[in-house]
Amino acid sequence: MAEGDPIRGKKVFNKCKACHTPGEGKHKIGPSLYQIIGKKAGTAAGFKRYRGLKGADWKWTEETLDLFLTNPKKFVKKKADKRSSMLLKLKERKDRDDVISYLKS
Repeated sequence: MAEGDPIRGKKVFNKCKACHTPGEGKHKIGPSLYQIIGKKAGTAAGFKRYRGLKGADWKWTEETLDLFLTNPKKFVKKKADKRSSMLLKLKERKDRDDVISYLKS
């Protein structure tokens, strides 16, 4: 995976802020993405509204985040035969790399 620019990624993350926060334990419509890399999908503490990720059997890695952000509904359907409620897609590879880099920082 190409290294992204976390500063640019913070700006791209503005598209995500309607539903997610990067802050620890601060949930919105979607779960907090605090230290998401390495966490098991569907397990953010205190977030109870999981649909497609409830009972997920994978961890968030740079690769799984990249695939998920490309097309969340398709990714979850393929991985878990469930539906994701996430609508946003980051079509540009650079945007995904930068957001992932921001989430890692």
